[in-house]
Amino acid sequence: MFRFEDSIYLYLLAVIPVLALLRFMMTRAQKKRLRKFGDSQLVRQLMPDVSRWRPSVKFWLLEAALALIIVMLARPQFGTKISHEKRQGIETIIAMDISNSMLAQDVTPSRLDRCKMMVENLVDNFTDDKIGLIVFAGDAFIQLPITSDYVSAKMFLSDIQPSLIATQGTDIALAISKAVNSFTQEEGIGKAIIVITDGEDHEGGAVEAAQEARKKGMRVYVLGVGSTGGAPIPDGNGGYMKDRGGNTVMTHLNQDMCREIAKAGGGAYIHVDNNSNAQRQLDNELAKLSKKETESTVYSDYDEQFQAVGILVLLLLIAELCLLECKNPLLKNVRFFKGKRRYASAILVLLLMSAIPSQAQNDRSSIREGNRLFRSGKHADSEVSYRKAMEKNPRNPQAAYNLGNALFAQKKDSAAVVAYQSGVQLETSAVRKAMGYHNMGVVCQSHKMFSEAIEAYKNALRLNPKDDEARYNLELCKKQQKKQQDKKNQDKQDQKKDQNGKDEKKEQDKKDQKQDKQKEKQDKQKMSKDNAEQLLNAAIQQEKNTQKRMKDKMQQPRSRKLDKNW
Repeated sequence: MFRFEDSIYLYLLAVIPVLALLRFMMTRAQKKRLRKFGDSQLVRQLMPDVSRWRPSVKFWLLEAALALIIVMLARPQFGTKISHEKRQGIETIIAMDISNSMLAQDVTPSRLDRCKMMVENLVDNFTDDKIGLIVFAGDAFIQLPITSDYVSAKMFLSDIQPSLIATQGTDIALAISKAVNSFTQEEGIGKAIIVITDGEDHEGGAVEAAQEARKKGMRVYVLGVGSTGGAPIPDGNGGYMKDRGGNTVMTHLNQDMCREIAKAGGGAYIHVDNNSNAQRQLDNELAKLSKKETESTVYSDYDEQFQAVGILVLLLLIAELCLLECKNPLLKNVRFFKGKRRYASAILVLLLMSAIPSQAQNDRSSIREGNRLFRSGKHADSEVSYRKAMEKNPRNPQAAYNLGNALFAQKKDSAAVVAYQSGVQLETSAVRKAMGYHNMGVVCQSHKMFSEAIEAYKNALRLNPKDDEARYNLELCKKQQKKQQDKKNQDKQDQKKDQNGKDEKKEQDKKDQKQDKQKEKQDKQKMSKDNAEQLLNAAIQQEKNTQKRMKDKMQQPRSRKLDKNW
């Protein structure tokens, strides 16, 4: 298997035929000038020290050396590198939740992508440790057996998607059980199970599984991803997942469950958000585990082959230096080397520069990958690549600027403005700074934040006065700001009129209430007078009835009893 890591440099090979064409034209012109002196055979006899074939050989040697230097810059990789190394480290199994809830974007760019970035950074920090990978949702399976092959770990990590498991849900207990059985049988070495999830356990038994792992000498660490406030789950079509009732499904981070699992497993709970604190906490926790020396077989899919190409370049240059253009070596040798000394030094400097390790290009490769994805319309994937570049080199302004473009394409405008601001702070080129301010102005203008947009366009024009588009947008924002201000003033006047009308209405209501109270009082007084008359009439009628009963009683005959006193 053969490939070029930085194949973009191969475009420089187009220089080789151009140089050959130039030399052909120069040689032809030289022959024409020689023919002006006379017969070619006679001229050749007059120049016995000139060789006909040595200049051509020297030229093609230089052409071959230049072509190989370009190939070396493209970093040829070939074959499989196998090495047996003794390492002193720990064993780590990462159990990653890939259920649909991990697609929520309450952590940028999403819960799943953020976890993949953390694991990749964790692998970059590993030197003598072993790592394995398990993915789980409603089911769980081993994605990568425990190994020291970090290249394979990154390769398998990049392919993780929720579609890998058809059964949805979250079975943390099954993932921990599979992780327990995935470690080697070596004793005395620190073993860690890192569960990355949002804590929505649908099957149960996770705490018991963590306790069982602890009894076997393993530590269970839980990385809780997301927010407790909840977030909707994207459905991949620009909307969000809904339940059977048509309501948007909200997924929440269950921190209590995560803490219980970590406590039962003897590890620690770490909350993952948009900063790098979780990464540092996890590295500190893993550093506490005991390490043991083990022998590992490391496989690398691609092995660097630029060293062999460099040796060929050196041999070609040495041959070109030793091969003289003239047949007489006694007089031309010293002069030749004097003329070639500076040229040879430049070639050696080029070789040294091409042999520099490629670690400094890691962030550039991520940016190139992000650019390729962005051009193909995969803006979310390009955002992940740009964030990887930022993780590797936080001082890279190009990564920050391109990240802003990817966020703006996904309509994540507030995050895009933050990325543009970071880019202009890191950038040293005035033109690229102006581009960042220009894009910030476009974002603010789209949200009718005209004051901020005007300030951004002004900064862009200060750095790049030739930006006519920024000048046009600046004038447009000023007009729109004036219209917006006039509308606000009109709204204030309308509100004032409405307030005056409301005040007048309140006064009228108060007057009406006062009149109603007076009328009510009069009615009460009138009612009191009528009641008194009714009571008086009732008393008179009662008195008449009483007198009538007494009169009737007096008219009845009476029996008289006489007392005798004799």
